Amino acid sequence: MGVIKRFDHVGITVADLDLVTEFFVGLGLEVTGRMFVEGEFLDTVCGIPDSRTEIVGLQAPGGGTWIELATFVRPDHQPGSPDAMATELGIRNVSFEVDDLPATVEKLAADGYGLVGGIGEYENTWRMAYVRGPEGIIVSLAERIG
Repeated sequence: MGVIKRFDHVGITVADLDLVTEFFVGLGLEVTGRMFVEGEFLDTVCGIPDSRTEIVGLQAPGGGTWIELATFVRPDHQPGSPDAMATELGIRNVSFEVDDLPATVEKLAADGYGLVGGIGEYENTWRMAYVRGPEGIIVSLAERIG
């Protein structure tokens, strides 16, 4: 049996690739590539015949695990639940450590992206907040405070 060698990436399917890319670039991620994928490989892996997708790779400065944003050119994407709360099954957030949580939240609010709840503190160690970004994507932002 094979074992996991490393955590590679998280994939997020979106409707508006440019808007969501701009959101994550605004948080400080860098675009590492953009391309179309189609053909036997994609049809086999995702189990959707004659599919075509456009993907953008994003990574934090310094490398590490990356985010793959994908939009389907064909077939059309299926609507998700952009108002999903933490109790809905499935992946609920993408999390990043930031150096100034209040300033980051303020910048995102100015761009129209608000808090899901509020800014919480955990045992004088972490300050954290959930922000709902484009297409309902929840971004968990954490700042080490102790």
